[in-house]
Amino acid sequence: MWRALLALAVVGVSLFFALTTPARLGLDLKGGTHIVLETRDGPGVRADGAATDRALEVLRQRVDALGVAEPSLSRAGENRIVVELPGVQDPRKAAEVIGRTAQLTFHPVEEVTERRPAPEARTGQGKDGGRVLPDPDAKGAFLRLGATALTGEGVKDAESQLDTAQGNGWSVTVDFRSGAADRWAELTGRAACQPPQAPQRRVAIVLDDQVVSAPRIQESVACRTGITGGSTQITGDFSDKEAKDLAALIKGGALPVPVEVIEQQTVGASLGEDAIRASAQAAVIGLVCTGVFITVVYRMLGALATLALGLYGLISYAALVALGATLTLPGLAGFVLAIGMAVDANVLVFERAREDYNRPSLRQDRTTRREGDLRRALRTGFQQAYSAVIDSNVTTLLAAGLLFFFATGPVKGFGVTLSLGVLASMVSAMVITRVLAEWAVRRRWVLRRPGVTGIAGASRLRDRLASRRPRFARRPRLWLGVMTGLVLVALAGIGLRGLELGVEFTGGRLVEYGTSRPVDADTARRTVADAGFPRAVVQEAGDDGISVRTEKLTDAEQERIREGLESVAGDVSVERDESVGPSFGSELRDKALIALAIAVGAQLLYLSIRFRWTLATAAVAAMAQDVLLVVGMFAWLGKPVDSVFLAALLTVVGYSVNDTVVVLDRLRGMRRADRATPLPELADAAVSRTLPRTVNTGMGALFILLALAVLGGDSLTDFSVALLAGVVFGMASTVLTATPVAVVLEQWRPAPRRELPSRQQGKNASGAVV
Repeated sequence: MWRALLALAVVGVSLFFALTTPARLGLDLKGGTHIVLETRDGPGVRADGAATDRALEVLRQRVDALGVAEPSLSRAGENRIVVELPGVQDPRKAAEVIGRTAQLTFHPVEEVTERRPAPEARTGQGKDGGRVLPDPDAKGAFLRLGATALTGEGVKDAESQLDTAQGNGWSVTVDFRSGAADRWAELTGRAACQPPQAPQRRVAIVLDDQVVSAPRIQESVACRTGITGGSTQITGDFSDKEAKDLAALIKGGALPVPVEVIEQQTVGASLGEDAIRASAQAAVIGLVCTGVFITVVYRMLGALATLALGLYGLISYAALVALGATLTLPGLAGFVLAIGMAVDANVLVFERAREDYNRPSLRQDRTTRREGDLRRALRTGFQQAYSAVIDSNVTTLLAAGLLFFFATGPVKGFGVTLSLGVLASMVSAMVITRVLAEWAVRRRWVLRRPGVTGIAGASRLRDRLASRRPRFARRPRLWLGVMTGLVLVALAGIGLRGLELGVEFTGGRLVEYGTSRPVDADTARRTVADAGFPRAVVQEAGDDGISVRTEKLTDAEQERIREGLESVAGDVSVERDESVGPSFGSELRDKALIALAIAVGAQLLYLSIRFRWTLATAAVAAMAQDVLLVVGMFAWLGKPVDSVFLAALLTVVGYSVNDTVVVLDRLRGMRRADRATPLPELADAAVSRTLPRTVNTGMGALFILLALAVLGGDSLTDFSVALLAGVVFGMASTVLTATPVAVVLEQWRPAPRRELPSRQQGKNASGAVV
């Protein structure tokens, strides 16, 4: 009863959040620009946490003034600021507005010259410490500025306004603080004493060594009195956007420390929509195929487990929106993948229950089977599977938890959804499925037809394995030799072909263009070379797309490449744009290696606590082998190794250990109960009894991953391929690597013999192995 009440409460709360709270989509799903800024030490100022916080507030004011819907600005670490601008598809404009680093200053204009100053004097000092900068109002002209009269710290507010009454168009109103208002009045008062057309009647507003505006003081302003009242209005032939941008720059004021863009990503909205649609289709197809499969295998209990899987998806999604977590592209893939992995706990329980119900010592005539037999078998299944479920889920959580600390951006979202999925699967399998299954085995029509439950039917795969007596553990050298050969092939691929590291690990820029008509890579490569980038890596991206990767590429150069491609590919749009600084890329690469090392260490530590060190070492050896095989396969195929691949690799780590733990848990239990049988025979028996679970669980994950690989497009294909390989390699390494290694180590360093109570030693009274 308490499980039923708990299940109803969880489902009810999940429905409430799912229906009332919309999901927060990451920029890679809804489109927009993601920028990571790093603060640097400036003259007389240190880029510490306090300075970064002040810079964050200045940037927030600039972004708010841009009018971007639901922008996100947050501090990351000591000196980094993450800016997310949904819907902004032009990263050049965003970077120009929010990334300006110099002091905002106001200067008197000394003279206007058409003679281009010498290179060393273009931004050099003018009279009284002023500067020589291009005139924004006259092409080819330059302004010689006087000393700084006022800084951006004196600006209180700036706002764009439309003068509908007088028909003067858009203007910018600037409000000054009390002390700055007097200095503004003094500056404009001196300018008002000059003749109407004299250049000295202008006041220059300078930001980042660029004159953003140089308005002329109106003739109505009194000489020496200037503009008083602490407010002024800048008029001109402004458009709506120009006025808003100017107000944003003035209002933002000065950044306390210089900032540098170390990472920039832009994703088109259509790319995110395609990913959502593909993932949704993959989820539906994968869930239907998985449901049909486990229903065929486990009949009525399989159908109930499918219902529980649907509720699992509801619980996972509700937890995601309730916590306000951001759903990203890798996170969406993790959400879909977790559906397949959630089958594991159900399969473990059903296999244990089927094994208990069909033990030879308890077989009776079907007419004498009672409700207690089904209920006992089901209860035994849940009890005996509990340890393996906990161990396997904890190892997956360890891998997912590393993504919180070492991953950045969208991949961190993968860790969120995977963690929520693991926890939700526990509730689904151990509570909801149990409530439904126990309710079902109490029905009279079920008691009359126990075969419909799926428990009464024996496992054909287990029976075949038992009759053929596989010798995986009794021939350890053979199978370890085979797997060692595969590892050597993988290492050869890494050594000979090398790894195609992504832009985020090496630094550089990757731009993916969408084209209105197909163009082959050779034609696109010649076009990019003609644009000035003969060493750029140019490849086809999907059916109608071209990707260009270079070590360094400015926004203006990127636009030049896009215009060049239009001559051969029709209309060209930027679908994805990623830019990472070399130092930041090196840092991400180091974090990836650290994450893998800690993953291996964390798994070994946990397994050593739960098992003997011999079994823990065998599990970690199989896991390391799976990682090497996946990495080697990507090396041979020449596929990119990026942060999404890292997410897949850490998932392979969790899945591999998950699979191995089930076999080792069974071997440990059999070893405790039967000390007389040689260890290799027990190990082969453990493999035989758990192989149906391994195959059935693997099939559940494969349905999902195949759907993602076929429907996911370029953004999800490589992710799915890595996980597909990891699942297959994990199934093989559990049987051909972990089990033989465990036997070899146990024989080399056997555990101290512990006397068991007589009723637990060997076999029970009826002769069945406990």
